[in-house]
Amino acid sequence: MSQRAVPAPSEDEVRNLLRAVIDPELGHNIVDLGMVDSVTLADGVITIGVKLTIRGCPLRAQIQKDIRSRLEVHPWVTKVTIDWGEMTPEERSNVMSKARWNARENAADTAVPMNARVLAIASGKGGVGKSSVTVNLAAALAASGKTVGVLDADIWGFSVPRMLGMPDRLEAQKIEGSEKPLIIPNERKVGSGLLKVVSTGMLVESEGTALMWRGLMLAKAVEQFLNDVHWGELDYLVIDMPPGTGDVQMGLARMLPRTDLLIVTTPAVSAQKVAIRAADMARRSFLRVSGVIENMSSFTCDHGESYPLFGVGGGQALAEEIGVELLGQVPIEPTVAAGGDAGEPVVLSGTGIAASVFADIAARIIADTPEFEDMAGCSARDESIASVGVTVRRSQSPQA
Repeated sequence: MSQRAVPAPSEDEVRNLLRAVIDPELGHNIVDLGMVDSVTLADGVITIGVKLTIRGCPLRAQIQKDIRSRLEVHPWVTKVTIDWGEMTPEERSNVMSKARWNARENAADTAVPMNARVLAIASGKGGVGKSSVTVNLAAALAASGKTVGVLDADIWGFSVPRMLGMPDRLEAQKIEGSEKPLIIPNERKVGSGLLKVVSTGMLVESEGTALMWRGLMLAKAVEQFLNDVHWGELDYLVIDMPPGTGDVQMGLARMLPRTDLLIVTTPAVSAQKVAIRAADMARRSFLRVSGVIENMSSFTCDHGESYPLFGVGGGQALAEEIGVELLGQVPIEPTVAAGGDAGEPVVLSGTGIAASVFADIAARIIADTPEFEDMAGCSARDESIASVGVTVRRSQSPQA
């Protein structure tokens, strides 16, 4: 049978064939991601307009190969031509939202309840006070009456047990309905709220014990904390991340794709340039960056004179560069370090500027957290939701 005797496929048929082409990085088909911009058929030639997230996408050759292999098998087709284009920032944001939605829908179940908002406290480098921010933010949320899980994912550099005054070792119990014993978090009441804390520091013999684990073991430890801990009811899970963008960060993105990142930096421009890497990791992993917290902003002496010991403007510059809000600037106060050493986060004392800043950040986070709405089985839970970047916990488009 000649090519001309075979009817041409419809545009819908072509798009259905292209649904078998998966973007290797985004993990979803190029049609539903909105990458197929146009389909033109004429005299046996199919011309496909494909928009990439960036024009120099290194996966372009693989996508091209897959498109041609899917379309050239049709008996009408004599040639496949691809017109490459680049997405606008708005289109790219839309694609990232769809990819996040797909990752979330296909993520493996964990023991973290679906109604809990997950906040990962991240940084590009060590020494910016990320753990101090974690414990004070968690304590401030608990002081507002929330039940807050704290996961110390800084496996090598654990410091959360000391900073929260919770040195007791973790224990495992057989829980009704579970096939194996589960780790029970250590708990601490904070006002009308509750902290539930898990850390490798609660598993080792002493605070000075060195954990000589390789990267894969670190990721497995975090996976165990997500799967084998009886977290129970939670409003928030606050995760103290290790610095950088390694195995733990990638594992968390895979296991909890609904995670929001809060990036901590100091005012120094050099620190801001390093912190941007954490934001880039979030973008590549399709996680939302919720905001930036500038730590060690300035020191005010007893005479009222303020000194920017670590520079000025890094937090605001980082927030503007990645397109999110600067949630707060935490000043240098001796009481912050003293509170961490004593196991009493400064935010619980309620005195000083740092305590007020942490309380204000917690209040902003609570205001930005809509009530959980279980949409299981709802007919609205489809790609029309994903296309505008709405997830089960969000009322605004995630940060791409």
